[in-house]
Amino acid sequence: MTFQELRKKFIEFYIKKDHKEIQAAGLLAENDPTLLFVNSGMFPLVPYLAGQAHPQGKRLVNCQRSFRAEDIEEIGDHRHDTLFEMLGVWSLGDYFKEEHLNYLYEFLIEEIKLDPKRLYQTVFAGSEYAPKDLDSIEILKNIFKKYGINAEVGSETLGKGELGSGQEIEFGGNARIFPYCDKNWWKRGDAVGELGGPDSETFYDTARPHNPKFGKFCHLNCDCGRFIEIGNSVFMEYIKTANGWEKKLPQKNVDFGGGLERITMAANGKTNIFETDAFDYLIKFLEEKSGKNYEDFAISFEIIADHTRAVTFLIADGGIPSNKDQGYVVRRLIRRALVHLRKIGVDFREAETLSKLVISRMSDAYPDLEKNKSHILDEIKKEGEEFGKALKNGTKRYLLMTKILSKFTKNDDKNLTLRKEVFNLYQSFGLPIETIRDLVNKDGLKIDEEGFKNDLKKHQELSRKGAEHKFKGGLADQSEQTIKYHTATHLLLESLRRILGANVFQRGSNITGERMRLDFSYPQKMTKDEIGKVEDLVNEQIQKNLPVAFMEMNLEEAKRLGAMGIFESKYGERVKVYTIGNEKTGIFSREICGGPHAANTGALGKFKIKKEEAISAGVRRIKAVLE
Repeated sequence: MTFQELRKKFIEFYIKKDHKEIQAAGLLAENDPTLLFVNSGMFPLVPYLAGQAHPQGKRLVNCQRSFRAEDIEEIGDHRHDTLFEMLGVWSLGDYFKEEHLNYLYEFLIEEIKLDPKRLYQTVFAGSEYAPKDLDSIEILKNIFKKYGINAEVGSETLGKGELGSGQEIEFGGNARIFPYCDKNWWKRGDAVGELGGPDSETFYDTARPHNPKFGKFCHLNCDCGRFIEIGNSVFMEYIKTANGWEKKLPQKNVDFGGGLERITMAANGKTNIFETDAFDYLIKFLEEKSGKNYEDFAISFEIIADHTRAVTFLIADGGIPSNKDQGYVVRRLIRRALVHLRKIGVDFREAETLSKLVISRMSDAYPDLEKNKSHILDEIKKEGEEFGKALKNGTKRYLLMTKILSKFTKNDDKNLTLRKEVFNLYQSFGLPIETIRDLVNKDGLKIDEEGFKNDLKKHQELSRKGAEHKFKGGLADQSEQTIKYHTATHLLLESLRRILGANVFQRGSNITGERMRLDFSYPQKMTKDEIGKVEDLVNEQIQKNLPVAFMEMNLEEAKRLGAMGIFESKYGERVKVYTIGNEKTGIFSREICGGPHAANTGALGKFKIKKEEAISAGVRRIKAVLE
């Protein structure tokens, strides 16, 4: 079964169970202070999980491209990838544990023919947050019994989940359900107002032998890789308060996410996601170009395949290599892939060919890849050239430092200086740690790995604090000022289209309580006159005190009305269309949007453009405030 076939089968299965397929979001998180990238299908659904009615109803399904930067260092273990497709199912206050777990196992066993003897499940063991999930245990026992297994509850893990229960477990028998504490409480974040609840994870047994370096005894969450999590069912009932997780949401939700690549691996009886057709064409290309076997250079092959796939999607969705925010991650991925191309003896320029292969394989499901092909390849090419310069300059800098280091008499001083220089080469010169390690090893020196990790952690914490300050009050908080900025963004986009032309389209946005930012397609720098005209047009609509209202309608109706939006949705999908103005005042804009918005434009204040700049070829950015 190909991953495309499995994706389609999943969507169709849940549509038969009365779910509606919903549009997937782009990878760059917008208007949320907690995320740089969309890392799951639930990210765009937070308001609906909290109780707001979704236009499509209470049963939803989709496949969401997702990116997790925290998994970058995990690539090379045959089971992790930074860019993955998340198969998602939601019940928003409709059915709960019983129906969901039965649907899930019906799909896994009856639809895609997974062997039930290779499936295991974890449940919440209970904590100060909530009691042990006895309901799920009984439901799972009945499900396993239906498929010929008298499931029993195995040993509990009440300590650190990655350590397990500390006892031998006889896998292959009836012990199928394993309670964990910290591993089975899902939360979106730690801030007051975040959502959470107990979860139940589904694991597939690859039957690989246990590697004792990861602990004496194997268990479901063991890092040896024998068991691979293929799905997580979150039973989202709670909302965080100042006193903890004591408050329940107005509705009980199910939020399921399953990794398409991992489920495809299991469906094909494999033990490695890079052996599935989601990646195997890239691995084959690398073997041909390098003349080397994948098995001998697995880490490099997997890093190149994963990172190339990830940057292809990230650039298509608006991520441009840079030294800030999302762009920093895109740059790091490209450069890391280039380092490993060099390690296996493949020319940097083949990164573009690899990206072409990704576009060819994935564009049926994601047409924006083909649409943005030249832009994607241009950015990868430019970054390759920039990295070549960085290597040259960074190497010169390092050679200079080795001369200085040779004059040190105290080892402590020498090691401290080297540690600082290593981090400087990484942070300021953009050299991946693998490249720096090669330079250092050639001179018989040694990187202080723990020191580097600590320096990196401090830097990330400072960056995170900066980001929290920069993005505080994002749309996710729905504060009054943030809502005003959201409405002003609609006014700005329509004003840009009226002044600059209909070739202007939104390419991203970020809204906080202090300012707004809009990225839009336009090939050249705006003149002072154009900026003034746009500013005046927005303020004119604010002074008119235009009403702002929304209607729910299906997608085809929205198109007929001329509503702006991203039309990747399916025919018949219901959407919200916000209209600024009415028949009496004149309609200024219509846009598909989830909301919320100010009741009228008069509440916004005075609109002022603070900056207009380029962020990539053909994409401009405006930063503006309401005074």
